[in-house]
Amino acid sequence: MKTFCGRANPTTGSMEWLEEGEDYDYHQEIARSRYADMLHDKDRNVKYYEGIRAAVSRVKGRGEKAIVLDIGTGTGLLSMMAASAGADFCYAIEVFKPMANAAVKIVEKNGFSDKIKVINKHSTEVTVGPDGDMQCRANILVTELFDTELIGEGALPTYEHAHKYLVQEGCEAVPHKATVYVQLVESRRMWSWKKLFPVHVEAEDGEKILVPPSEMENCPGVPSVCDIQLNQMPSSDFTALSDVVTMFSVDFSKPVQSASTYYRVQLEPVKSGKAQIVLSWWDIDMDPSGMINCTMAPYWVKPTSALQWRDHWMQCVYFLPREEPVLQGEKLYLTACRDQYSVWYNLQKAREGENKADEEENKADEEEHKAAVRVESPVCRCRAHLLWNRPRFGELNDQDRTRQYIKSLRKVLKTDSVCLCISDGSLLPVLAHYLGAKQVQYLVLFFRSLHFSLFFKANHLEDKIKIIEARPELLKPSHLEDKKISVLVGEPFFTTSLLPWHNLYFWYARTAVSTHLASDVTVLPQSASLHMMVVEFQDLWRIRSPCGTCEGFDVQTMDDMIKDSLNFRESKEAEPHPLWEYPCKSLSDPQEVLTFDFTKTVPQHCLSTEGSVKLLRKGKSHGAVLWMEYHLAANISVSTGLMQLSNEKGNCEWNPHCKQAVYFFSSVIESEILSDPTAVTYAINFDTKTGEIAMDFKL
Repeated sequence: MKTFCGRANPTTGSMEWLEEGEDYDYHQEIARSRYADMLHDKDRNVKYYEGIRAAVSRVKGRGEKAIVLDIGTGTGLLSMMAASAGADFCYAIEVFKPMANAAVKIVEKNGFSDKIKVINKHSTEVTVGPDGDMQCRANILVTELFDTELIGEGALPTYEHAHKYLVQEGCEAVPHKATVYVQLVESRRMWSWKKLFPVHVEAEDGEKILVPPSEMENCPGVPSVCDIQLNQMPSSDFTALSDVVTMFSVDFSKPVQSASTYYRVQLEPVKSGKAQIVLSWWDIDMDPSGMINCTMAPYWVKPTSALQWRDHWMQCVYFLPREEPVLQGEKLYLTACRDQYSVWYNLQKAREGENKADEEENKADEEEHKAAVRVESPVCRCRAHLLWNRPRFGELNDQDRTRQYIKSLRKVLKTDSVCLCISDGSLLPVLAHYLGAKQVQYLVLFFRSLHFSLFFKANHLEDKIKIIEARPELLKPSHLEDKKISVLVGEPFFTTSLLPWHNLYFWYARTAVSTHLASDVTVLPQSASLHMMVVEFQDLWRIRSPCGTCEGFDVQTMDDMIKDSLNFRESKEAEPHPLWEYPCKSLSDPQEVLTFDFTKTVPQHCLSTEGSVKLLRKGKSHGAVLWMEYHLAANISVSTGLMQLSNEKGNCEWNPHCKQAVYFFSSVIESEILSDPTAVTYAINFDTKTGEIAMDFKL
């Protein structure tokens, strides 16, 4: 059986479906999985083990046999914990075949084959009875089905089905309960991931203000959660408007309802401000007493306790449909709506003069209406939230970055400039018009910028900027009114780009339109360069690090499986990560390794480079980070990667709007003695036919 996989093609700027061998999907899934991250999550593993021991002992204390159902067993770790805690038998369910096969081997290697049966099925297909997958219903339910949002991986319907068909009434559950917490905040930084702010441009004829259309202003955005490492968000970037409050909880030991519903809590702001964002996280109690607790709370909630780093469970940022001004001490109602897989929030102000009796009456009304309520998730109506992801909104709202483009456009534009812009959903055509270009055309790819006509309309520019809907290679002189382009501009940014160099599609587009360019054309940016630096990660290394043993159980089989899958292809490739969320320190100086000259067309031959980089600091070389820099005009550049390096310690500040490329080394070297610096050699090849970069590093 063949598998079709979507891959960005940097030479066409589009997503293409490639046919891969049947093994590819499995290897991709395993190589990119977070199994290693979970196995390294000491806090999670210890708490699960404690909770399982306590549940087995409670069942045994009642004189019953302990029969465990473990849904989503993965490596079989939780089932082995149960068996070693004295469970009589465990049914371990795993739907992903390669993982189920690995679990069988791991269980056997650890000597639990007689106590654990691995079932390669979805839990909803498991049968119970003398001829079924399970001989009888279980009395202990163990699961790890949670994502950052708690319910995004289908935990609710899975629990609902298990209680109906697979476990006994009144069973023990590990975890026993999950609780979701929220905090209302004001944050210009996070709000800039949802809204487009006005842009101020100093033009010849006074200040111009570029405003977003009302459709965009009033749009609730997309319902998908924004999950980030909130522990990397400095406290100076947000203001807490409320205390942390409990939003809702789910008791997993009782039947669970997955039908859409809502929860409402009353809030009193501790500070006046603009309510924009709901921050949220959860914790799980592994036992009914609440003594064994595993929490995702960020640093400011429990400042005294040590934080466990994990990437499989983070924290959630939810955007309110509108910004609401709130006053300290006023009464507010925060509503969380959910369907089976996602949560979204609304904020209402309490009605004037609402007293205790009204509240009681409202509560009764609410319960009555709860069953009948239609919970509808927000839908983007302006299309901008479908075209731009959250980091892109942040990038467009970055005033320092916009200033660099304004500064360079000022240098290159003349009153007779005929300008063509090639970039997805870009503000550059508007900036070029305001800064005095005679004629501005905007080449829109794949109808990606339909919402831009609204944008031009809101700023009375519909007759000033011409939108051309055509692929670059299909551009005709008639599109350009038979004029030659004197200034070609791009940020460059394309929505299909996954890795930093995928935006080099601008170079391919520039090559495709070269017959339409004036002989003395100015291209902005004039060139780009690829940069590289060797780093030690504070924590991100865990997602690639072998585990060996986990809580005394041998999981080497899993390590080998991940390694085989990485060797299948992934280990030869870099992967995208937003490094502002993943602290690291540089062990080498940043180094420019390749340059791309946009004043010329893409060459036929490959661009290759070899060299070495010296390790200047003590530390573990986990990998290399790569990023692009765009040279807009003389002495004006923008970086998609390193923004600042503090030289003493090597701490790095990364561009928060872009993902950088991370190439994990297959083995880690520790540089200790700096009198004789170690060097890392590299070979990097840019294939101009495919637009892809292949790389190899030797330590």
